Amino acid sequence: MPSDSFRQELTGLLRSERGGVTLQDEVARLFEETRDDVYRYLLTLGLHPPQAQEATQEVFLRLYVTLKRKEEIRNHRAWIFRVAHNLGLKVRAQQSSQPFDPDLESRLRHPDRNPEQSLLDRERVMQVHQAMAGLSEQQRRCLDLRLQGLRYPEIGEVLGISASAVGEFLRRAMNRLRRAGHA
Repeated sequence: MPSDSFRQELTGLLRSERGGVTLQDEVARLFEETRDDVYRYLLTLGLHPPQAQEATQEVFLRLYVTLKRKEEIRNHRAWIFRVAHNLGLKVRAQQSSQPFDPDLESRLRHPDRNPEQSLLDRERVMQVHQAMAGLSEQQRRCLDLRLQGLRYPEIGEVLGISASAVGEFLRRAMNRLRRAGHA
């Protein structure tokens, strides 16, 4: 998650007035409201936590610069996720990829669980990861953004597709995940 020092640095940068509400207040409010969602979304794009944290901070610095230039942003949340999406893809392309580690779950398992329950849990986690791997990149992105609370038009704006296309990608993703759950 973004650090307190970043929040203080951001607060120090934002001093100009904007329609009775300071630019500082506006960006700080948006930062508080969406930073965790942006961070989690960047993780779902495959960024490692340190890169996701840096990218989250970069998104809000870009927001500040854009608002400072008095450029109009109709939907701040969708704009933030669009920038996070594009930046996340660029960062991901630059970092070495690390595949899912199925033993991670066993290292993090709850000490109260018996071996049988742990095995069942691990198999369920593997099923979900296999089902997710079977989704197209666009289906996965739509699903990730929907899980972050964005509505279909906002998802469409982030990904550059229509809201009806978002609905279709989500419908197909859910059907595939349901079929995988019954296999």
